[in-house]
Amino acid sequence: MDICIRQPARARLITAEDPEVPVSATLRYSVQDPLAVFVDFPPEAALDGESVTWTFARSLLDEGLAAPAGDGDVHVRPCGRGCTVMEFHSPYGVALLGFETAELRRFLARSYAVVAEGTEDIGAVVERALGTLFGSV
Repeated sequence: MDICIRQPARARLITAEDPEVPVSATLRYSVQDPLAVFVDFPPEAALDGESVTWTFARSLLDEGLAAPAGDGDVHVRPCGRGCTVMEFHSPYGVALLGFETAELRRFLARSYAVVAEGTEDIGAVVERALGTLFGSV
């Protein structure tokens, strides 16, 4: 059974010149990929007018709520008492978005209620990934 959690989130694009710009986002978690979380942005939030999904480790989000975390395309860090900043690095630049920490904690709690930390079925994830990579070879 595929259980998927979707939670709208209020984000604010942080820029050097302008005040923060509100951006809609959806946090998503699926038992089909239990190690990952997804952040979906609608077309109006992207430079090219296409919807964008960022995928990264659920553990990165969890760690980033307490201390700076990440060394790849996604970095997460606390910023004050009620804000968590996510940095999304792409070939086109870096986007900094502030999220309400309470919303992120609520989302993580919901994901852990479905698949507890440490109980993820990694074998199934690897099998699906290999099937996708190699097809029916």
